[in-house]
Amino acid sequence: MRPTLLPAAIALVAAPAFAGTWDEGERNAPGLAPAFEGQTRAPQVQTGMDLAVETLAGGLDHPWGIAVLPEGGYLVTERSGRLNHVGETGEVREIAGVPEVHAEKQGGLLDVALAEDFATSRTIYLTYAKPMGEGLSATAAARATLAEDMTTLTDLTEIFVQNPSSPSPMHYGSRIVPDGDQLWITTGEHSAAPARENAQDVTKTWGKVVRLMADGSVPADNPFAGQGGAADQVWTLGHRNIQGAALAPDGALWTLEHGPMGGDELNRIERGANYGWPEVSYGLNYDGTPVGTGEAHGEGFAEPVYFWDPVIAPGGFLFYKGAMFPDWQGDILAASLTPGGLVRLELEGGRVAGEERFLYGERRIRDVAVDREGAVLLLVDDAEGAILRLTPAAE
Repeated sequence: MRPTLLPAAIALVAAPAFAGTWDEGERNAPGLAPAFEGQTRAPQVQTGMDLAVETLAGGLDHPWGIAVLPEGGYLVTERSGRLNHVGETGEVREIAGVPEVHAEKQGGLLDVALAEDFATSRTIYLTYAKPMGEGLSATAAARATLAEDMTTLTDLTEIFVQNPSSPSPMHYGSRIVPDGDQLWITTGEHSAAPARENAQDVTKTWGKVVRLMADGSVPADNPFAGQGGAADQVWTLGHRNIQGAALAPDGALWTLEHGPMGGDELNRIERGANYGWPEVSYGLNYDGTPVGTGEAHGEGFAEPVYFWDPVIAPGGFLFYKGAMFPDWQGDILAASLTPGGLVRLELEGGRVAGEERFLYGERRIRDVAVDREGAVLLLVDDAEGAILRLTPAAE
């Protein structure tokens, strides 16, 4: 078992990670035409930016979520069920008091986020695969208070449990985004057909964006609240597996969603909208057969802002705001698990105008954060995972 306290990590500076052209490869579903120009394969940006890459901390078991603490250091989850405080010099200490998790396949302890008033309330949020008995599990979320000495969680209160539970330990979604006095939580549809059809069922919280108040209560103005047995928490439906969610500079919620074989999606979330899964998709089933209707578009289904085919297998993402990369202000920085690396998207008028990639194909990246100085932090998803810190390379 890994010790609770690791020695401070030595900063390992890799070769600069510069961006250049990359081979996107042939589309899996070339017959599924985009709905508008620039919806996929935006121009490849080549800024020539060199990044210095240092390992801030290592020895992490499949880290999944990271939150930057205002007083310095980070909170990092490990899928196996550990929540850690990581100091700015790389020391790792386990925090007690986390909920029990279903650590099987894609399940476990997943996202972590700070309440907007964390500096005074010490409130954090966690998402996880909750064991429901007899091999079943469900996406769940809880709030808790983090001790000032970073050793323990107290007042752990569960605020959301996906319904119904599932025998499939896959596609939990599980990002959580505090937004003023409300919370956004993403869920998945647990992968297996025909159960994935639950993404279209508003009585169930599979394949949804969920909106709650910070205490777990349901806002009265949610679009399906009080409607004939619908799950009151639902904000949008028709999602496959949302593992990225972030607030744009204008306050709108955007998400990143895993497609099947092709069809990863970047979506701007609109109240009550249906994003189509599994009726329409820009990808194919893994056996090469069409998804749903076999079409990418359909009446009543919202279009993604952008899609990838082949996939990037997205993790977390953010809209960059920081001092170190002034030319990146407002750009999307997204984690890629396959082929791996960091994806930067330039936006113009709410559309993707250019795409740049770093560490292409080198590391499975699960989450992205920005530290207090504006450096970019990446979580490497591996049995010997790590936190990488990216800064502009010296001239």
